[in-house]
Amino acid sequence: MWNNDNAIYDDGEWITWTEINSHLAQQELKARYPNADLELIPVFESLLSTAEHYHLLTGRHLQVYGDIGELYGAITYGITLHRNYAQGSDGKLGNDFVEVKTITPFKSNDIVSLNLKRNFSKVLLVKIGRDFEVSGKLIDRKVLPKVKGDRLMLSWGQLQ
Repeated sequence: MWNNDNAIYDDGEWITWTEINSHLAQQELKARYPNADLELIPVFESLLSTAEHYHLLTGRHLQVYGDIGELYGAITYGITLHRNYAQGSDGKLGNDFVEVKTITPFKSNDIVSLNLKRNFSKVLLVKIGRDFEVSGKLIDRKVLPKVKGDRLMLSWGQLQ
């Protein structure tokens, strides 16, 4: 039974505090992640939490960090991800193809190898720290350092 303790009566109907809180939480997520498909956020948070929990229990790591990095890109930057194992790039942002590279929490350095033969115009470098905090840097390909050959060793610290 709805009453003044658990709901508000407005415009001829009862509105529960649960509905109000849910709506406010959705608004906060939209403000925090304006480009996100909001349905992906719980998947991202759950996957990250599962990876952290597994590591705390076993001292080992699940092989999910690449997927976490891609979901971070979809949520934070609005990247539309390609199907799994698509050739060339990991997703699209507007007219740009995006390559996502993830630095895992167990990696001894913050360097990734970037295959310059792949078809991309932006790189999203995602870092998952030892504390399982996630951050990212989106870089245009044209500002990447020039190298001889097809591989670029890219360091988190060298990027602005």
